[in-house]
Amino acid sequence: MNFLTIGHRGVMGTEPENTLRSFVAAQHAGLDVIELDLHLSKDGALVVMHDADVDRTTDGTGPIAEKTLSELRALDAGRGERVPVFEEVLEAVRAPLQAEIKDIAAARALAEVMLKRDLVARVEVSSFHDEAIAEITRLVPGVRTALIGSRYGTDIVERAVEAGAATVCLNIRRLTLEIVEQARKADLRIIGWVVNTQDHLRLVRALQLDGATTDYPEIKRTGRFTA
Repeated sequence: MNFLTIGHRGVMGTEPENTLRSFVAAQHAGLDVIELDLHLSKDGALVVMHDADVDRTTDGTGPIAEKTLSELRALDAGRGERVPVFEEVLEAVRAPLQAEIKDIAAARALAEVMLKRDLVARVEVSSFHDEAIAEITRLVPGVRTALIGSRYGTDIVERAVEAGAATVCLNIRRLTLEIVEQARKADLRIIGWVVNTQDHLRLVRALQLDGATTDYPEIKRTGRFTA
């Protein structure tokens, strides 16, 4: 498999994260996959935002789960962008997507959209939460899943296998050769995040990972030349 470059929340290093503007920029930059985050609004819409509340990335305050979609739409998500719903991203870009879910409720809502739109080939589902991975796997036959690890040890491999994930997305700052070897023995694909410097990119290539999640599109251009 070719080395993958994954746009973190689009290209959040240069555009407002998790907005249509950011996703379109990631596609124009030639990134192989676009990563995004999903939460449920009060009225059940799959909205694209990383945090559980709107404070950091919009001009509003409060939890997403306590706001309706229309209330979320009224917020500025950066440079005049609005908070998108997942279905809008599907229409705005053609690139493959990696959709991160935070809980079982989001897994069920995403499963409904994936089945209705036949998205198994286009959308990989990721999560820090084993139970969310297990739930989407149960609901969507053939879905590709990835378990994310930030603070982890070799147990991340066992957890991924048990949850049925084919990929682990691992914090590059904690990644060791031992964990890479364990993941390879389990036939897991390994993605490193967040890879924003040439030093991190060299480490990713030295460990022979399958790809890198990055905030900056330049990693796509330099990655193929870095040994």
